[in-house]
Amino acid sequence: MRNPKFPCRGMDYRLLCLLAFGVCLLLFGAIFSRLNLQIPNGSSYSKVTNKLQQFSSPKRVVRKGEGYPPSFAYWIIGTKGENKKILRLLKAIYHPRNQYLVQLDDESTESERIDLALSVKSHRVFEAFGNVDVIGSSYAINRMGSSSLSAPLHAAAILLRMNQHWDWFITLSSSDYPIATQDDILHAFTFMPTYLNFIHYTNRTLRNEQRNMNQIVVDPSLHYEKSSPLFFAVESRETPDAFNIFLGSPWVILTRAFMEYCIQGWDNLPRKLLMFFSNVAYPLESYFHTVLCNSPEFQNTTLDINLRYSLWDTDPTESQLLDLSHYDTMLENGDAAFARPFGEGDLVLDKIDDLILNRSSNGLVQGEWCSSSIEDEADLVCSIYGNIDSVKPSSYGIKLKTMLVEIVNNGVFRTRSCQFHKMG
Repeated sequence: MRNPKFPCRGMDYRLLCLLAFGVCLLLFGAIFSRLNLQIPNGSSYSKVTNKLQQFSSPKRVVRKGEGYPPSFAYWIIGTKGENKKILRLLKAIYHPRNQYLVQLDDESTESERIDLALSVKSHRVFEAFGNVDVIGSSYAINRMGSSSLSAPLHAAAILLRMNQHWDWFITLSSSDYPIATQDDILHAFTFMPTYLNFIHYTNRTLRNEQRNMNQIVVDPSLHYEKSSPLFFAVESRETPDAFNIFLGSPWVILTRAFMEYCIQGWDNLPRKLLMFFSNVAYPLESYFHTVLCNSPEFQNTTLDINLRYSLWDTDPTESQLLDLSHYDTMLENGDAAFARPFGEGDLVLDKIDDLILNRSSNGLVQGEWCSSSIEDEADLVCSIYGNIDSVKPSSYGIKLKTMLVEIVNNGVFRTRSCQFHKMG
């Protein structure tokens, strides 16, 4: 979701050129320093691990491959004061087949990150399957600027290092919430080719967006410990002609193969575009979209839908939140698995828990993998483990699967997204 722009600060153009070049190098270095694929192991995080050895339990093996439902790699990002929101979201989307990486940004305190790690480690179901991890240290992330792009690339690299058997990478913020169970979503994706990328393109006014793309910005958050306002240059750059720019929603569902391509970059395209988008105000609205549509290997793998119901897509007023009046609208088309943005304690979340997820205030969503659960000392314990390699969808999951299969069978995804939304 967009934030209001910070006031522009004038800069000498020659100095700007040097600074822009420098920030490109910084972004490239920041990405790969963050992509060292090591979960931070600072002293405070080690203390958390040592304190929680008592909760350890044998890990259960989840079978993957043909004949089984797919697996998702979820990245959940939050900020200061959002531990409860993150834990509620994590429980609402939890399934043993998936991998989860949880992160608090630089606005959070060390104690908040320790508390989040303690909360995750203390849940015996999470420990039993060993598929939930918390990034132990923070770094600056501006919701605008190139630091917002380096964060999901870093998260995807960690998830690839921890487990390479997932099929899709899904980005969520603490303001997201599911409007379908994991059994529903896994069922729908069981019938999807694993090379499909679910990414929404937009038809916003191209002239204004081109001007925004040509505006040079510098994101100091790449080299400061705390997020800082962007610098906006007075001068602008020429429209590139080596590639076409595409726009869309920053919330995506991308394949493992495509994320490997973006991180490892076995040709020069991902790196070249990374350098360009390091000086763009909203790179998450363009980077993945542009890489997909300019890559011969991936340009025919896009499905112009990201399975989100978002007020951001219909009205960019940031003060708006989903409420009870949106409940029926979110579900009527059967084309969404998640909705946003929600505030902590919104009544519509309770309604979703009660009517869709069948989830208690502190519990997980039951499914074929856990047919019975009990509350024990404020922790949900699965009392009867079922078949973790099988899912049982509801009518909504069947509707979602039918809608996706129809779109894929029509073949529209192979041509439309990358032809009708390009700029220039």
